[in-house]
Amino acid sequence: MTIQYSVAVRNAELDAIEVTTSTAPTLTINTGGKPADCATANSGTTLVTMVLPSDWMAAASGGAKALSGTWEDTSADAAGTAGHFRIHQGTVCHIQGTVTISAGGGDMELDNTNIAVAQQVSITTFTITAGNA
Repeated sequence: MTIQYSVAVRNAELDAIEVTTSTAPTLTINTGGKPADCATANSGTTLVTMVLPSDWMAAASGGAKALSGTWEDTSADAAGTAGHFRIHQGTVCHIQGTVTISAGGGDMELDNTNIAVAQQVSITTFTITAGNA
């Protein structure tokens, strides 16, 4: 049996993400594959660290929620190939996923995954879609 939710329930579920993570969480982009889950310690080299805008996600609509504002680091921390991201509030990881180049199909897409020290890094696409439609 498959449970289905209305669009209103899926939107409310998605909007709760921003409430839980609070305003201005930290996004890190690291090398390598993502850890097994958010409770697992960080892995890889941290290439990018940025504080997201105060209202970092748009209001959910149609069962999806997309980035809001400018997600950009003007000076990357280290050099390497982006492999995964994590969104933290303090030291707690709340969201993690894969990273690819724009139109590459990752959970988060960047303008360039081959990152150099002090390079500007821009997030081009990040959308969360609720399941159980």
